[in-house]
Amino acid sequence: MAELTTGLRLQEQAYESKTYKLSEDKIEGFTDELEALKQAVFKVLSTEQYEYPVYGFDYGIAWKDLIGQERPYVRAELKRMVQEALMRDNRIREVDGFEFDFLGDTCKCSFNVSSIYGDTQIDTEVQL
Repeated sequence: MAELTTGLRLQEQAYESKTYKLSEDKIEGFTDELEALKQAVFKVLSTEQYEYPVYGFDYGIAWKDLIGQERPYVRAELKRMVQEALMRDNRIREVDGFEFDFLGDTCKCSFNVSSIYGDTQIDTEVQL
């Protein structure tokens, strides 16, 4: 009996270092390495997971899941969600050093990203 094969190979996505340099209102040439990675992190953190099918189901963060939740839950879930989303990028080695500051319905979160290009601190806000 003949074996059926497709020649299909699964390959892990590799992220590029060089990308367009974005400012608040325009594209200004190119950037690479740590600055490109910071842009990638910002884009992941700015994208609501499952909202844009073009990105696939494992891109972005499901921020809406945190609305109305208690602070201890938000701390634990936010840390988990950020780590899972960012560790998909093969340039990132570790995401740690989380700090949370709650003010009303806003959670300010800062954390460190260690990458193959160096380390950076990221700050983000979540409306709860």
